[in-house]
Amino acid sequence: MADGRLSLAELLAALSLATDLGNGFSYEKTLRTTLLATRLGELAGLTGAELSDTWYTSVLRYTGCTAYAYEMSQAFGDEIAVKHRFAPVDSRFPKDAMRAVVEGVGKDEGPLRRARHIVHDMRAGMKLFPFMAAADCEAVGRYCKRLAVSPGVAGAVVCMFERWDGKGAPRKLSGEAIPMPSRLNHVAHIAEVNCSIGGRDAAKAMIERGRGGWFDPAIADLFVQNADDLVAEIEAESVFDAAVAAEPETRLTIGPAQLDDLARTFADFVDLKSPYTLTHSSGVARLAEAAAITAGLGEKDVEDLRRAGLLHDLGRASVPNGIWDKAGSLGPSERERVRLHAYHSERVLASSPLLAHLAPIAGMHHERLDGSGYHRGNSAAAQTMSARILAAADVFHALLEERPHRAAFVPEEATKEIEMMVSAGLLDARAVSAVCAAAGQRISARRDWPAGLTEREIDVLRLIARGSTKKQVAAALFISPATAHTHIVHIYEKIGASTRAGAALFAMEHDLLEG
Repeated sequence: MADGRLSLAELLAALSLATDLGNGFSYEKTLRTTLLATRLGELAGLTGAELSDTWYTSVLRYTGCTAYAYEMSQAFGDEIAVKHRFAPVDSRFPKDAMRAVVEGVGKDEGPLRRARHIVHDMRAGMKLFPFMAAADCEAVGRYCKRLAVSPGVAGAVVCMFERWDGKGAPRKLSGEAIPMPSRLNHVAHIAEVNCSIGGRDAAKAMIERGRGGWFDPAIADLFVQNADDLVAEIEAESVFDAAVAAEPETRLTIGPAQLDDLARTFADFVDLKSPYTLTHSSGVARLAEAAAITAGLGEKDVEDLRRAGLLHDLGRASVPNGIWDKAGSLGPSERERVRLHAYHSERVLASSPLLAHLAPIAGMHHERLDGSGYHRGNSAAAQTMSARILAAADVFHALLEERPHRAAFVPEEATKEIEMMVSAGLLDARAVSAVCAAAGQRISARRDWPAGLTEREIDVLRLIARGSTKKQVAAALFISPATAHTHIVHIYEKIGASTRAGAALFAMEHDLLEG
């Protein structure tokens, strides 16, 4: 915006994509629900603050999905698959719940073992549901306080598991005791889920079925009567722009300083997913910011790096806790899901012009200088210094944290480990040095130079790659022209080059021009 204020709706619309990942929904599920709930609110005659509360309640609704991921994974395994499978199930109809369990449990198991598995999941589900609802609502409520949304939103987001008939959780509210934004979202959520599964007719049938039980009858009737027009709008390939534009007047904005608060809230959202990652994102952000200052990056680069650090792991929400919290080695499909979390982080941030400049930095936090990283496998030439610092900060901070397969490293051990990654050509020496300095550690090792080049030959290579003559090399390094000539001959022999262009390309390919 021209005055420096940022659209809160656009920021939350982008970040809601991470909550879609955490629930096993398709991209923009939250935005389709938000758009649908807002249109239902308009049909119901809502205006002003109440309609605005409906929009913000809907876009924030799913941010509690990581609050119970650990416990749900302990009980069921792949918690994301379970949440996705049960999203359209009405608890009033036990046969529906049983069908969802049977269809998703133990298909590769023997009959007796599968039967036990089904009974276990049914019992665990009944036991865990009140806890999951309470944890979800508590987390979303706290996020709302941090984001300073209206009291109407704060009161509505904690009622997302309530039902019109009073058989929901955690407070068992009923009827009009449930805030209007919550009631609108109940219908919009289930309509969207069923529409994505079976189309308009399936959505109408499910809303009619839940009328007076799950849903406010008046809102259910509004949807059924206007279903074709309502569903047509959410059937577009992308609803991002439409959902943002649907934010009611007066539209909310935040200042650039508040963007850090928003980023920190979503950093905590993803870190809450596992006990092993609590404060990981905020810790990486602090370390990367301090390292960027040490490395001499400009003020804007430091700011961007701090925010990219806070948001770099949003894609973690897409991976089940059974993978993140696994003590043993990962299988091929598990490794692929882990690999894609960096891609999802980048994609979420790239969805909004307000955050897109952070996407390349955050998306490269697992890249390595030799091209062995993920998700793109980019080599050194494609990695900015900001990306290199974030990668180093992510590794160092992760080493200090306990993981299912190992104990936490002490700082001195982490420093030695990351030094070895520098020597192996995986991480940038300057970035690692800055990160270690920011963490109060000193790095002693230097990278093993490619092609057997010596430290002095690297100095010479940098000069000749940039066009220095033999005499200029000698003057810059305080050596004789004959010694410079000998170094140049040896360099060309080692790297298999015969021209300055060949030497320059070798230097760029191996990231030798910095330092």
